[in-house]
Order: sequence, then C-alpha cells, then structure tokens
Amino acid sequence: MQTNNFKLAVIGFGEAGRAFASGWARPEGTHISAYDPKANDAATRASFEAAAGPATVTLAASNADAVKHADAIFSLVTADRASEAARESAAHIKPGAFFFDCNSCSPATKTSSAQVIEKAGGRYVDVAVMAPVHPKRHETPILLSGPEAEAALPFLTRLGMLPRMAGGRVGEASSIKMLRSVMIKGLEALTAEAMLAARKAGVEAAVIASLQASDPGIDWDKRSAYNLERMMVHGERRAAEMREVAATLRELGLPDRMSSAIVDWQAEIAELKLEGGEPSLADRADRILDAISPSARDADAS
Repeated sequence: MQTNNFKLAVIGFGEAGRAFASGWARPEGTHISAYDPKANDAATRASFEAAAGPATVTLAASNADAVKHADAIFSLVTADRASEAARESAAHIKPGAFFFDCNSCSPATKTSSAQVIEKAGGRYVDVAVMAPVHPKRHETPILLSGPEAEAALPFLTRLGMLPRMAGGRVGEASSIKMLRSVMIKGLEALTAEAMLAARKAGVEAAVIASLQASDPGIDWDKRSAYNLERMMVHGERRAAEMREVAATLRELGLPDRMSSAIVDWQAEIAELKLEGGEPSLADRADRILDAISPSARDADAS
C-alpha cells in the first residue's frame, strides 16, 4: 500500500492522537483528519483547534467524515470507548483500509473489535503503545500483532514510526501491554498508598531513606513524585486501562484482586483534578491529602 496522496484518520484527538499526528513523516499529498466528540463541544473546541492547526490536521465533525475516505485509521481513544470506536468506524471504513487499534484493551476486547472491522472489509492491527508518547511522539515504541500486522510494518515505518512484531494473533500485543501495566500502574498505586500515609504520619523522609538503602538503583524521591504526577494527570485513562487489565486476568482464569485495587486508586486520584503545582513529592502528596480531607495533613500521627 502506497503512502503517496494518502489519507489518514485519527479517532480520539487527545494526548496520543496529537503526539502521533504532529510527528508523522508525511509523503507528499498526505492528509490527516481527526475526530473527537469533545471537539464538537463549544467549551473545549478551542483547545482542539489550537492542537490541530500546528499539526496540519483537519477536525472532522463526525466519525464518518473522518474515516470514510481514509486509507488508514488510528484509534486512540480511552479503553472504555475502544469497542464503540471500532463499531462506529466499521460502518464507514473503506475496504482494504488499515485499522490500527492503539487502545489499551484486553485481548478479548481487541478480538471482538477485529471481527467487527474485518467483517466490514477493513484490515485490523492490534497495536500496543509501550511508553508515554512524550517526548518521542510518533517514535514511541509500539508492538503489532494480528494477521495484517506484518503487512502494516512498511506503512508505519514510512510514517516514521518504530513498530515491532509481537505475533501473528490479535491479542498478543495487547497481552504484553496489559500484563506490563500490572507492574507500572501498580507501582503508581503502591506509591500513593505508601507515600500519602508516610506524609500524613510525618515519616516520609525515613521511608524514602529506607527504600533508597534497600534499592539504590531507583531515585525513590524522584520516582515517587513522578508516579503521583502520572496518577494526577492521567489517572482517569489509567483506571480505564486497568479495568481492561483486570478483564485480561479473568480471561486467563487468574485472580484480578490487585488490578482491581489499582483501578480504585487511579480513579480516586484522577477525580481530584489536581494538575499543576510544584513538582516535588511533598507538594504533590500535600495537595492530594488536602483534597481527600483538608485536615488529613495536620492529623495527629499518634
């Protein structure tokens, strides 16, 4: 499939969609459309226009307008909207068009979406985005799987992306991402539980020192501050992803008790809406504690 005069569609023009679209190499004649329902909301339209302009992206009024002429579709929505995005796109997808499902979903969810896209004549590829999209944008490492994955490699490479094959079955790439997330998002949740309690008890310096002595390969103060920031800014999306992780574990016949608890922590921190502030662990912990309970920080540790 040639990329000259190619039409691309991005479904979900949030952080990942904007990062990819702003970085892609564009052979002459390439056109990018993006659809995000939030862009139709008067309250948020301006922010989408501000992102679309520098990236030379056309905001579409509907999913149909974005995908009906597209040769490749990148689905970059939240995990809880991935199936909906696949169904909406299948209703308008051009036969033979690639559908890159870049969402953090369970293998079963990906398999279901693949069936919908393939029935409509599209070429489904399971994509796992394996790192934060900033600062690398389109060069963020991605894994591909599924019967169409190998055919998609040269196309993605021409866009400047760095894809690697994970396997020939839909669900292999997503399995790697899901099970990795137990550790990554789990460490964030453990950070919140341990550091908020340590801050409230007035012993955070001693806790950090003890962790540093036990595992000097990690800067525990810096990493803990980073983990809290990830939850504060991206917790809503992380909670949706961890629900899919829990589903993945259940599909494997394993308990999901840790992953379900991670959902709760991620969602609770996200609901506080605490972006910004100072980058230190102390500041982030204090703002979370104050939001959970104004008197939490001042509680008598005894």
